[in-house]
Amino acid sequence: MAQEEPERRGRQTDRSLTMSRAMVEAIAHEMRDDDEVFYMGEDVADYGGIFDSTEGLLEEFGRDRIMDVPISETAYIGAAVGAAQAGMRPIAELMFVDFFGVGMDQIYNQLAKNTYMSGGNVNVPMVLTAAVGGTYNDAAQHSQTLYGTFAHLPGMKVIVPSTAYDAKGLMHNAIRDDDPVVYLFHKRLMGIGWLPAPDGPKTGVPEDEYTIPFGSADVKREGADVTVVTLGLHVHRALEAAESLADDGIDVEVVDLRTLVPLDTETVRESVAKTGHLVVVDEDYQSYGVTGEIIARVAEGGLDDLEAVERVAVPDVPIPYARSMEDEVVPDADDITNAIRTVRSNE
Repeated sequence: MAQEEPERRGRQTDRSLTMSRAMVEAIAHEMRDDDEVFYMGEDVADYGGIFDSTEGLLEEFGRDRIMDVPISETAYIGAAVGAAQAGMRPIAELMFVDFFGVGMDQIYNQLAKNTYMSGGNVNVPMVLTAAVGGTYNDAAQHSQTLYGTFAHLPGMKVIVPSTAYDAKGLMHNAIRDDDPVVYLFHKRLMGIGWLPAPDGPKTGVPEDEYTIPFGSADVKREGADVTVVTLGLHVHRALEAAESLADDGIDVEVVDLRTLVPLDTETVRESVAKTGHLVVVDEDYQSYGVTGEIIARVAEGGLDDLEAVERVAVPDVPIPYARSMEDEVVPDADDITNAIRTVRSNE
């Protein structure tokens, strides 16, 4: 039986892994334990996934369980949904989350709804993985984040890890879940050579299996003055901002949501009740997105403790190709720092 995350065993190990290796380790463990688990996607076999999401799995499990597929997201996501309904536990990878539109009917009308539409007669125990995020100049069709889109559509759990420790525990839980799980990993956090990661995502990871419950946010840094709520890459940018502000006497708490569906509203509200100041940071688009949802949930809990709020997100424009322009629209540590200073000045 896997250990659950509250024991925090991952923080006690000397062994460090990149996020990609932690994900692969969890997948391999589940494939050894259950012959019904298999992985399919574009360039996931011989290439090992363009972001190392399946590196090394082909050698152990062969082509019957690590399958390259034709470039037809509609076809292979649909095949994965059918396999899940028949009792298997497929993992299907979208190479880039931006490609979800090609298979949207299979995702939203089949993956997300078939348990409901069948009156509970079928489950869809499937994981849909996808790379998200910008910061490496791949333009408007390969650089979006879009986790707010999946979170908005009922029927799917939505997972966004920020560290190797979290990535492994969340992946174990995702594969074992009897409902559809959308598991979104940020390219910049995977630890691959041609796309360097910031300090932080490479963490201690136990060799033993363990699970992290969905709907359990993690306070990555405790503080008393300002709450920053974020996820994915921007956990690390928020931590960078927090460290820079500590010298000025501003004590920042950083809450990593880890999952959007289910959402740990209680941890967010508890943090805001302590600090009285809220900054929500998101690499998705600002309008109708995660930043607005978090602020609304805090407000629904009562505003007595909230003195000021700011949100930092991608403006409602396509992600530019030019590096200088992409850097302008994707929030960085300086943007977070400025937002924290603003909420402090608006007391």
